[in-house]
Amino acid sequence: MEKVTIGIIGGSGLYQMAGLSEAQEVSVETPFGSPSDDFIVGTMEGKRVAFLARHGRGHRILPSELNFRANIYAMKKLGVEKIISASAVGSLKEEHKPLDIVLPDQFFDRTRGRISTFFGQGLVVHASFAHPVCAHLGDQLMEASAQSGVPVKRGGTYLCIEGPAFSTVAESNLYRSWGMDIIGMTNLQEAKLAREAEICYATVALVTDYDCWHPDHDAVTVDQVIAVLNQNSENGQKLIRAAVRALDDRRPCKCGSALKSAILTDKAKVPAEVKERLALLVGKYLS
Repeated sequence: MEKVTIGIIGGSGLYQMAGLSEAQEVSVETPFGSPSDDFIVGTMEGKRVAFLARHGRGHRILPSELNFRANIYAMKKLGVEKIISASAVGSLKEEHKPLDIVLPDQFFDRTRGRISTFFGQGLVVHASFAHPVCAHLGDQLMEASAQSGVPVKRGGTYLCIEGPAFSTVAESNLYRSWGMDIIGMTNLQEAKLAREAEICYATVALVTDYDCWHPDHDAVTVDQVIAVLNQNSENGQKLIRAAVRALDDRRPCKCGSALKSAILTDKAKVPAEVKERLALLVGKYLS
């Protein structure tokens, strides 16, 4: 299987990437089942990248139905070391306007019961998640912003809700009182699993609406979200292409060794089946 070091995840409204040439569909099987769709592997800005439509082409999968483990494991299996994840979000602050692009550096979990670890069943791993976004990848996205002329805002907290319904006004106002910046339904689990897979991860959040707290926006509709996304997707793709152009093989961050001091289980006590199933992730530490 061809090794691809750059992965792109497209969210609502971003089901394909412009500027991807020599593209081919690649099916990847994982110990956790099938990813959301086949990967589109191709060349962008002279580099090989793997693109995945998070919800499947045609948007067929609810946020709560996503097989996050399969999606991230498949990226790892392809050789991906850096993931840029595009996501539609609502704004919880006046300063983040529809059509803005935000690069959050923190996450807050309001989901219920989603599986967000590869481990368990005899292997206990506690990965550090204090800083869930790769700062080096964030730096490169900021450089891409300057080079492409696409303005972005760096920093802030992405609050991840279960969905699929949008928030109530009471919930939206509570999240605002907590100081949250943007709200979405998907990226927290991706970030956690990317850390466990020792992959650099960053979110490109495309603001579509003011959630429902804003007096002029007392409801959120799919039509509204898609209309704004269609306007903003060109800028989002332009930013991602510039980031791919700027990416190199350097990884001065600690993402690539995130599990080095995270495995608590005695190596001799890890079940053989678990060692075999998760060799791609922990083989170098358990050998």
